[in-house]
This record gives sequence, C-alpha cells and structure tokens, in this order.
Amino acid sequence: MHIGVCMFATEYAIRIDELAREAEKRGFESLWVPEHTHIPASRRTPFPSGGALPKEYSHTLDPFVSLMAAAAATTRLKVGTGICLLIERDPIVTAKEVASVDFLSNGRFLFGIGAGWNAEEMENHGTVPKTRFRLLRERVLAMKEIWTKDEAEFHGEFVNFDKMWAHPKPAQKPHPPVLLGGESGYTLQRIVDFCDGWFPRGRNAAAILPGLADLKARAARAGRDMKTISVSVFGAAPDAATLEQWAAAGVTRTILRLPSEGRDTVLPLLDQWVKLIR
Repeated sequence: MHIGVCMFATEYAIRIDELAREAEKRGFESLWVPEHTHIPASRRTPFPSGGALPKEYSHTLDPFVSLMAAAAATTRLKVGTGICLLIERDPIVTAKEVASVDFLSNGRFLFGIGAGWNAEEMENHGTVPKTRFRLLRERVLAMKEIWTKDEAEFHGEFVNFDKMWAHPKPAQKPHPPVLLGGESGYTLQRIVDFCDGWFPRGRNAAAILPGLADLKARAARAGRDMKTISVSVFGAAPDAATLEQWAAAGVTRTILRLPSEGRDTVLPLLDQWVKLIR
C-alpha cells in the first residue's frame, strides 16, 4: 500500500513546491490538495464536521496551479486533487487543465472529485444542489470523451457540445484515473458505473472495510474487474495497525493530512510518518 500526504495549500503554509520536494525525498508516493473556489460569508450551510469552519477552507490556492508547481519540482511524486469540486467547474476547461497537468508531469496526475457539501458555494457557480450528482456524472462522462476522442461530442441533460477538437490529450491512457469521494452506497455504485477509484474519508475508519466489501460485490455484479478500481483513503490517522489492516484488505493508498502550517511544523511530521512507508 502506498502512503501519500495531503494539505490545504495556502499563502501561509509551507510552499507547495517545497513540500513536494520534501515528500518525494522521503519516499511518499503522492501529494494531494483540496479545492474551494471561495467560501460564502453567509455560512448558511454548516460545516459537516461540526464547529467553526477552519480558516484554510477560504484560503486554498487553485489546485491545478498548485499541483503543477509540485509536479515541476519533482520527478516521481504523483499529484492529485483531493477533491476537485467538478460540479463547480466547466467540464471543457477542466478537461484541458487535467490533461495539461498530466501531460506536463509525464502521467503523474490523479483526479479525485466530489459533489461538495456547501450549498451556497455551488449555487454561486449556478449549480442546483438537488441535481448535482446527475451533473457530476455527465461532466465526468463528457471529460472522458474529450480525453479519449479525436473528435469529442456529448449531448446530455446538463452538458451539451457538438464535435470538437481539444488537446493536449493526457499522458496516461486512456486518461488519468477519476476517483470519487464519499462513503454511501450511492457513491460506491457511481464508482462502478463511471469512475476509476474510491476516495473515502479516513475519519470514518470503521466504514472502510465494509465499504470495500460492498464495492467488490457491486463491481462483481456489474462485471467490473476490481483491478481497474483503486481505493485511496483520504485524511487517515497515522496509525500503523489500522494501515496494516487496510493494506491486507487491498487498499491502494492511504493519504495522511498535514496541517496548513509552515515548514517547522510540517517537516517533522513527514519525518515521523516516513516510518509508516514500507
């Protein structure tokens, strides 16, 4: 099982390019960043974890700019969105951004996506919360057409375009893996239907192994080979016993969350967690 790290890249945290170099030097497999274009000041939608919304949620750098800086500073480290709020993004523009980062990084990009939780935030982008999962599905399918077809075309309920030319194509073939966040049965079925990996949150550790068993059963019923579906546990606790259990069950990678702090705080954590890498 691979070990990666994630961090809200902000203007006051360790620079993302320095973090990438330090993570690669210590043998971590991947570096992930989340996304929030903004946080509406109304705060109508409560923070899912409870309490006050942490400061870093409204200070995140753009994920694709950040990950390109990280990729340019390294040669082996994989870089990923954890997660990209695709429901707030134009699929044609985002397809080009994903393909560009994957091309320039020589195929090191991992595309974690989700449907979001902040209703006001997505409404500011013109997204209706009630239909966001149908929108998400169409945007994923449309992007896959753009990445894999010389002349892409898509006609759906939310996404509609005639034949087009769009380059570059991703370095990974057929395209970078699309990893969907969430833990519900609906999420697992969506992964089987149109995604390439499961991206559950590590704070729900008790749900990982039952969810993995459910995912395997759903994949079998759909005739989907589990070798084509990865499992990346996001924001897991750095607990060796739990990680060993997940590794034995077939989890692909575990991603440990770093605080949005300076190098004096972050680098000692990397030194501590490197012991978890096999």
